Amino acid sequence: MVPRDKLNEIIQRFEYIEARMTEGGGDIAQLGREYAELRPVVEEIRTYQKTLSDIEAAREMLADPDMRDLARDEIDTLEDLLPAMEAALQKALLPRDAADARPAILEIRPGTGGEEAALFAADLMRMYQRYAEARRWSFEVIEEQLSELGGVRELVARIGGQGVFARLKYESGVHRVQRVPETESGGRIHTSAATVAVLPEAQDVDIRIDPNDLRIDTMRASGSGGQHVNTTDSAVRITHVPTGLVVTSSQKSQHRNREIALDVLKSRLFDMERSRVDSERSASRAAQVGSGDRSERIRTYNFPQGRMTDHRINLTLYKLDQVMQGDLDEVIDALTADAQATLLAELS
Repeated sequence: MVPRDKLNEIIQRFEYIEARMTEGGGDIAQLGREYAELRPVVEEIRTYQKTLSDIEAAREMLADPDMRDLARDEIDTLEDLLPAMEAALQKALLPRDAADARPAILEIRPGTGGEEAALFAADLMRMYQRYAEARRWSFEVIEEQLSELGGVRELVARIGGQGVFARLKYESGVHRVQRVPETESGGRIHTSAATVAVLPEAQDVDIRIDPNDLRIDTMRASGSGGQHVNTTDSAVRITHVPTGLVVTSSQKSQHRNREIALDVLKSRLFDMERSRVDSERSASRAAQVGSGDRSERIRTYNFPQGRMTDHRINLTLYKLDQVMQGDLDEVIDALTADAQATLLAELS
């Protein structure tokens, strides 16, 4: 269990922040974020400490013959509560990803499977759209290239709201589908795939970009089936020369496209830096849940059997229709719990 002096340090920090906010001193926004993060932790600590205090008070009552039986019952009841309280406290004290509260950039691209892979990529896009709607998040399409049959050749979207990245960060990887394609006349089941990347939205303090490192081009949006084929030369393509990263935005406003493309570029650079730091911290990062490895096959959607399987945690759900309608909470909750268990094991 966490040493009591460490718990007291957390409470003292929380009370200091609370006093600073009351006085109006310091960076109120930063203090507010830290206050919000510490508050549930402090509530768990105070509940745990009160229980320990109540046990000590009951033990002192054992010396009184008239109160001995009552005290023993009280001690037994409270000590039975301690394991669950300690588990909840350990979970609350787990290291937090500083990006968890942020919006996210979602990128979807077809993998192997030709047109069927593009159609599956479109299904994934709609799945995440519906999940965002259910959680009352915003879903803004930044770049979308469609195939002739309505599949997605490339999708970049911004999902806004509180805690978006925390919920979606385990979605990065290769999603595989097994079904009879619309283009298949013989009724044979095909396997194809799409790649999903979820990046935390970068803030100005995270990434500083030298304007001299950028090459910015304007162009006419084009592409078979694309939604912006008939627009003016408003599309913007930004190339980050040092890394070779290329970002495109094809909305109607050229000025807005520059802003959007820069935001996406910052998020990609931020994700690259986070991946580099994580790799240095742990040589086994690629084996962990939520590693973000774009080449890792994480999930299979089997339509003939109505089955979805997440291979990282061996979770199988026979509710594929609901999943494709955006009912993702069960699998995301399971992935989150598994990641927390891994962290607890490492701390132990």
